[in-house]
Amino acid sequence: MTLSRDVIDGLPYVEGVLNYLAPMADRPINLAYDPPPGVPRSTGVPEPRRMTIYNVRPVAARLSLDSEGLALVTRNSAVRDFYDEDELRRVYYPEAERLVAEVTGATRVLVFDHTVRRRAWGGVDRSAGTPRQPVTAVHNDYTIKSGPQRVRDLMGEEAEELLKHRFEIVNVWRPIRGPLRDAPLAVCDATTVGFADFVPSDLVYRNRTGEIYRVKYNPAHRWFYVREMQADEALLIKCYDSAPDKARFTAHSAFEDPTAPADVLPRESIELRTLAFHV
Repeated sequence: MTLSRDVIDGLPYVEGVLNYLAPMADRPINLAYDPPPGVPRSTGVPEPRRMTIYNVRPVAARLSLDSEGLALVTRNSAVRDFYDEDELRRVYYPEAERLVAEVTGATRVLVFDHTVRRRAWGGVDRSAGTPRQPVTAVHNDYTIKSGPQRVRDLMGEEAEELLKHRFEIVNVWRPIRGPLRDAPLAVCDATTVGFADFVPSDLVYRNRTGEIYRVKYNPAHRWFYVREMQADEALLIKCYDSAPDKARFTAHSAFEDPTAPADVLPRESIELRTLAFHV
């Protein structure tokens, strides 16, 4: 059920800057690696906009992946060390698969990758093995083209049969430690984003090229965040849905909370991407 204007107006909020994509004639290109000197990481020009970002905690129970494109859940993890790759695959992947199946009703869920982000002040050189940083451009991880392609890439001979049924790509995002105040995640209510707001953009790796959506500014966009997220909480974000009558894509971005204290703990977070099949 879409939240009413009266409900939204009653929520606490902050004003934060979100980096949309400025209008451009050419298709944007984003490099997923550190380019040579003089080569820009992105051909897209950011269009910073100061937006109202509502603390969704008071109404979190009324949100859903199929409507607004996001859901907040409380779920402890048995993982002791989120920087231990083996433990993540042994413990956290199965936890996330069970969670996504529970929330979406999918009959089969597969985690296919994860990213750990740890803020380093002043930026870092990703080629030197340093941590991934929060993403500060408004985007969605998959497109109407790259969502099905991900199934083909991962599922082999099963892919075409699976693509005959509904499937979702759901991101499971969680702070590694809390309360998280540094570079929190803003998520846009999918009911307020038109398909024309999404701009297909190349995401170029060293060995392949994918496709994501960058997002154009629209004053109708309604933004949410979860104030002071804890390590026992997770945001589920709909990055793709093959069902045309559901939320299909959900724009999101990190932002700087102007109310965060000067001595804020640097953000540490982990995100998993899952394929959720309804077969």
